[in-house]
Formats: sequence, C-alpha cells, structure tokens
Amino acid sequence: MKKITLTVNGKKISVQAHPFARLLDVIREGLELTGTKEGCGEGECGACSVLLDGELVNSCLVPVLQANGKAILTVEGLSKKSLCPLQKSFMKCGGAQCGICTPGMLIASQALKKKKKRLSPKDIREGLAGNLCRCTGYSQIIESIQKSGGRT
Repeated sequence: MKKITLTVNGKKISVQAHPFARLLDVIREGLELTGTKEGCGEGECGACSVLLDGELVNSCLVPVLQANGKAILTVEGLSKKSLCPLQKSFMKCGGAQCGICTPGMLIASQALKKKKKRLSPKDIREGLAGNLCRCTGYSQIIESIQKSGGRT
C-alpha cells in the first residue's frame, strides 16, 4: 500500500492504495464516487472516462500511481449545487437513458467542449468515438451536446 495524493473534483485528498490498483477502483471503492461506471474493463467502452489533468482517460486502464499528484474530474465534479448545462441538456434531449454510458459521455463531452466552442455533429461523433452507447443510437447524445449551449 502506498499513500496517493489526488485532487478529485477540486478537493485535495490522500488515499492508501496499491500503486497498481486501477484508478477506476480507487474512485469507486476508495472514494465512493460511484458515478464513474465500469463497462468493459478493457478501455473499449468509455463508461469509466474521467479527466486526468484535463485529458480524457479510461480510468480502468490507469494505475492509480500514474495519477499521483494530479487532478481528476469525475462526473460528480461537473455540477456544484445544481446540474451543469450539459447534464440538463442530456436529461431534456434524452441523451441519458440506461445510465451506464452517461457519466463517460458527459466527461468526454466536457473535454470536447473545452477544446472547441462550436461543435458540428461530425466533431461530436469524432470526439465521442471512444464511448459506446447501446441505448440511444447517438442522435440524442449529439443533440444534447449541441443544445447545451456554450462551454461548460
């Protein structure tokens, strides 16, 4: 076990974890932030997406030691006292359905919106290429992102 220091959703914390524990497990079990989901456990579905120092990563593939001293944004960090515009738009437009992919989609969308102010459907499809959804057919997700307004 090793002391790992992280800044999670703006709050600096320390946890005791095996250095090669998956960041996903530390987030879900150690920090009890269960919004981040495990889909495939192989980095193929994007359900476990988080931002690690602003970069989109699959937390199921990242050893927690690699995140030591870094900032992590999970889906819980998108909203402060109320839902952010992106979350509201996902609800309004039907972008959130069963809920397995939604946290990863929201985080990937956040990363995408930070990079580019105006997003075409093509930009969004390319930006979300690493995130799988089996419920929506993606059209509601694309609409949700486009209708969420400016940067989040």
